[in-house]
Amino acid sequence: MAVTERAQYQPDHLDRGDVIATAKPDAPREHRAPVLMVPGPSNLHPRVYQALLTPMVSHKDPAFLAAMDETAELLRMVFQTRNASTFCLPATGGSGMESSLLNLLEPGDTVVIGHAGFFAHRMVEIAQRLGVKLVTVEVEWGQAIDTARLIAAVREHGARVLAMVHGETSTGVEQPLDGLGAACRELDCYLVVDAVPTLGGTSLPVDELQIDICYSGSQKCLSAPPGLSPITISQRAMRRIETRRTPVGSWYLDLSLHAHYWDETHIYHHTGPVLSIYALREALRLIAEEGLSARFDRHRLHSRALTAGLRALGLKLFAEADHRLATVVTVVVPEGIDSARARAVLLDEFDVEIAGGLDVQTNRMWRIGIMGHSATRANVLLTLGGLELALNRQGYGGSGALAAADAVYAGV
Repeated sequence: MAVTERAQYQPDHLDRGDVIATAKPDAPREHRAPVLMVPGPSNLHPRVYQALLTPMVSHKDPAFLAAMDETAELLRMVFQTRNASTFCLPATGGSGMESSLLNLLEPGDTVVIGHAGFFAHRMVEIAQRLGVKLVTVEVEWGQAIDTARLIAAVREHGARVLAMVHGETSTGVEQPLDGLGAACRELDCYLVVDAVPTLGGTSLPVDELQIDICYSGSQKCLSAPPGLSPITISQRAMRRIETRRTPVGSWYLDLSLHAHYWDETHIYHHTGPVLSIYALREALRLIAEEGLSARFDRHRLHSRALTAGLRALGLKLFAEADHRLATVVTVVVPEGIDSARARAVLLDEFDVEIAGGLDVQTNRMWRIGIMGHSATRANVLLTLGGLELALNRQGYGGSGALAAADAVYAGV
């Protein structure tokens, strides 16, 4: 069911009222429309907003069931998979993380977790609550984990699951995944991958990489509203879930029940978030129109331009050079600079929002998202210009950010 006319998608064509126009300074914050250059959520395309205005129907209405089927097929396109069990959970990306571990692990099993940032630590906390045997392979924040160390840990400990974060939002590192899936299959282990900040912005061919469960969030590179967790489950992993010795510890997060809700039987499990599904479907249609290859190129281009501008200001990037994530650029706050004050200048005077650091990097890092509908030339240049001014007001003295970024765009 088409919600509105679907014109050809033009990622750099901004609806100024939607993306950067602001209300009067004394208007309530919730009535303003900031440029979201945070690592999620991202700004929404006007067609996605329009989808949220679709008339409400029952979660059993044939039109909505058809929308579920189309959404699942579009998700297969983005995940680059043929997995039948591909759908979205009616909760944020954390539900994908928790359900993946909860469904594959049973008492007495061992899980190996690549631990290199804030969100990997959430995996650790979930595993600790499950009471399974936990092994972590750790590196300092800002680094990627050596594949050989991960495979060795799986082999040594006879792990049932290897859990990895593909794009660590807290550090700006993209974790290499090549070889892990094949090794896991050889060792009778299941590979779980967190793709919350990468799905739809960075290539992640699930089938080619032999990932068993991969999950994400709707609000980042997919540019849909927060509240859904896209997930895809291999046939091998689904067999494991359906033949467990013990029931899944959560009825609501039992992935086999969700899979039947989304397959052709549509067996009732919960009241589907109708309008959120319509919005996600429209966001996925936009991705299909743009094309995955072009979309990945767009994210890389704007990330390069942003990085060039930051370097021109003399700022240091946090993530190691060989493994920098295109969709989240992490920047070290210079000595003597008040991180929160600089971010406030961006938000209050330019209506641009960037994020601070997490955990040990609070007030030491800026995290800038290059995600979905927010990833445009205009937004990158606006962010760099505002940041340069904010730094100069604190006596930093850097310059040339816009020229450096513009040179990247001129070279395309």
